[in-house]
Amino acid sequence: QMQLVESGGGLVQAGGSLRLSCGVLGRTLRDYAMGWFRQAPGKEREFVAAISSSGSITHYADSVKGRFTISRGNAKNTVYLQVNSLKLEDTAVYYCALDFRTAGAVTERGAYDYWGQGTQVTVSS
Repeated sequence: QMQLVESGGGLVQAGGSLRLSCGVLGRTLRDYAMGWFRQAPGKEREFVAAISSSGSITHYADSVKGRFTISRGNAKNTVYLQVNSLKLEDTAVYYCALDFRTAGAVTERGAYDYWGQGTQVTVSS
């Protein structure tokens, strides 16, 4: 069993930035494709960004392209989501997820096997 832990959320004004982090307890993430999803109140959990196990392939939701960047740490045991130019509609709980079975950057929620507990991002006007 893998336990993913997110951090870095918070309250930020529109136009601001945050860096979200995701690590795993007792293991490294270097061999796994990872993704970030988010869920706003009353809405379905939606794809935000994904990165392949090698870090060479990334995918983004259209709504965040050009503003968000997913990356791996130098030791590949942390995955980051840099969120810039935040908008009110970016307010959500952000979850990281681990794909245990494939190496590619997958956008489908059902492809992910392990999930963190989430970190709240709140954007104010």
